[in-house]
Order: sequence, then structure tokens, then C-alpha cells
Amino acid sequence: MSKETLPGIKQFDLSGKAAIITGGSKGLGLAMAAGLASAGANVMLVNRNAEEGASAARELSEEYGTKIISFSADITDLAQTEAMAKEAMSVFGRIDILINSAGINIRGAIDELTPDDFKKVMDVNVNGTWLCSRAVIPYMKQNNRGSIINMASTLGLVGLANRTPYTASKGAVVQMTRALALEMAPFNINVNAICPGPFLTEMNIPIAHTEEAIKFVVGATAVGRWGQLREIQGAAIFLASDAATYMVGSILTVDGGWTAR
Repeated sequence: MSKETLPGIKQFDLSGKAAIITGGSKGLGLAMAAGLASAGANVMLVNRNAEEGASAARELSEEYGTKIISFSADITDLAQTEAMAKEAMSVFGRIDILINSAGINIRGAIDELTPDDFKKVMDVNVNGTWLCSRAVIPYMKQNNRGSIINMASTLGLVGLANRTPYTASKGAVVQMTRALALEMAPFNINVNAICPGPFLTEMNIPIAHTEEAIKFVVGATAVGRWGQLREIQGAAIFLASDAATYMVGSILTVDGGWTAR
């Protein structure tokens, strides 16, 4: 067999590639940034808190030795997402990978939530994902290659009470991923989604020990526990790498067996 037939681990080498990760200064975004940096990628962390982003960028750069920068932006604003992409091009000279990880969750029964609550979740989780993808795609087209990874959720695939804004938004991200994948395939831009299950992020810490979480979240997984942040890294590195060039519109669950039941 030829070396082309058996490329092996080199397919996962991200050296020289440039990634943008929204929500990259904490939680799953930061974990994925560390994963990509460990594989050799240069990374822009996009977040609203400039100080938090700068601190995370310094720590990652010191740990992995790649170029890590932070950029403060509101991803629901068209001009700011376009500025984000332009800055990445200015610093890195290319954009190979976008991970749309920024997201929010407002929980509650539908008659207790306000229309503003619903709109806020949709703005960040759906509109933000669409705007950031729109901003980077022209640069990926120039390079005739790219990888967009949308962070959906298992709650984009199955329902859970008192989560109407979040489940609606993540269901929309799943369908956006599929449609955009078809649109971008002719340009060698792979668009896929990761559907994390219950990970112990800052978003979930407040409910981690509640009766509801123990029964309907952690209790619903096959492994019987919350996911650890490092356990999202493999999926992110894979989808960002040349090992995933035949992945088009795929929805990859990383959920401890929640949706397998």
C-alpha cells in the first residue's frame, strides 16, 4: 500500500493552520482551543470579555507554543463578526477552521419566560453562528478549503422540559449545519456539527447537583456522569483535520451515551 493510502496520524496534524473559536475563553470553547493548539494550530479566541480572553490566550500560548490571540466581539453584530474575520486574516494570513462555540441557555417553563428571553438565546446561538460563518466563508473560498464546526447539542436532537429557547436554537443549528454543508461542499469547505451531551461547564455548574440534573441529565447517560471538558477535544481535532475531509453535514454526538438509549 502507498503512503497516501495509509497516511496515519499525520492527518490530525494542524500545524500552520489558523482557527477561530467563538466562546473560546472558557468552557468547551477553551477546551477545544487547547485541543487544536496541542495539534499545532494557531488560534483566535473570540469572546465578549477582553480581559478574560487575553488571559486565556496567554496561558494557551505558554502551554502549547503556538500563536494564540484574543478578539473581543459581540457575535450577534454583523460589523463585529466581519472585523473578527479581517483581524484573523491580518494576523494569520488565512482562516482554516471556525468553531462556533459561543452560546447561552435560559431555562424555565414557557409561561415563566419572556419573549426577550427566547430572542436572546436565538440571537446568540443561531444568529451568531450564521453571522460568524458568513464572515469567514469568503476567506475559506479564496483558499478553496476550510472546516466549520458548529456546536449544537443533544438537545437539538431530543427534547427536555423547560428548555424551549435552547432546544429550539440548537435544533436550528443542526439544520443550518446540514444546509450550509450542501452549499459549501463545492468549495471544499466542510461544515459539520458536534452535539455535546451534559458537560460540566460554567453554564451547567449551577444545576449540577439538583434533583432534575441528577435524574434527567446525568442519570440519562450510559456512563452515569457529567462529561469532562477534555473529552470534547478529540471530536474537535478530528473535524478540524484532514482526517474529516469526507465528513459533510455530519452531526457528531459526544454525550456519554445519552442519545443511544
